[in-house]
Amino acid sequence: MRRRTLVFFVCSPHSRTGVTTAARLLTDYYLSRHVEVAGFDAAAREPAYALFFPDRAHVVDIGEAKGQVSLFERLLVADETPKIVDVSHHSFERLFARIAESGFFEAARRIGIEPLVLYQADASERAANSAEALAASWPDMGMTVIHNQGAAPLGRDALAILAGYPATGKFVIPRLDAPISAILDDLDLSLSGFLREPPADMSIVVRAALKAWILPIFTQFQSFELRLDLQSSDCLR
Repeated sequence: MRRRTLVFFVCSPHSRTGVTTAARLLTDYYLSRHVEVAGFDAAAREPAYALFFPDRAHVVDIGEAKGQVSLFERLLVADETPKIVDVSHHSFERLFARIAESGFFEAARRIGIEPLVLYQADASERAANSAEALAASWPDMGMTVIHNQGAAPLGRDALAILAGYPATGKFVIPRLDAPISAILDDLDLSLSGFLREPPADMSIVVRAALKAWILPIFTQFQSFELRLDLQSSDCLR
């Protein structure tokens, strides 16, 4: 059975909400399972995601027509390779406006591509309203909200805030203590590679903390993927 090609738009209308962290984790999740993935960094001004995956992620400038065409042409390839787009807050409104103008979501579904939005939650009213606007524009679009407890903590009202988002599911990225989280800035640190073989010079304490942080996140991604497979299974129709 031919699998759908998944295209993830990891996004937020605000900076410092964990977009790049989520895109990086999702990419390394696939790589840890020996699944090739194609990445796209829409933060042309200050790319970060692409720096972690120089061989797999392309920087695209959607502020230019050439960049938009290049991105959409690459995404509209039903090759079963997961594609991940890191959408910076600078690109958020422009990207979804171009998606609406081009009919990208509709065209993608016609050829077996499943667009999915991974929306970074924060406590602002604007973030929730922007998510509502996307859901209203594309009622059939799969939207999953991500709560990054370190980048965008929601406090005691977390459950109520998350319930206000028009999402069909959620991921939680736990907070990582500052001394450990600083290690994530190392461009040479592959999270999937770390799981296979931790750096020899990394302390046992750091290894344990980082592994305990990564594995539950990857488990969430795996459960999400299984749900998608079940939803598309011919046997359940």
